[in-house]
Amino acid sequence: MKAYEFREMTEEELDRKIRDLREDLFRTRFSAGRAAEANPAERTKIRRDIARAKTVLRERELRGEDT
Repeated sequence: MKAYEFREMTEEELDRKIRDLREDLFRTRFSAGRAAEANPAERTKIRRDIARAKTVLRERELRGEDT
């Protein structure tokens, strides 16, 4: 996802999205551990999406937004 897509979400939606992304990251790590063909680029994409979402939350915190 792009940062502007995260900025359109509410704080609750961002929290839920981060939780879902962390679950996805766990699943991809787990499948890599089972010797299943896991795409390393997918793990990178998920980690970056988590970072983008957390950055948007932090930006809002610094600006003092309640949304």
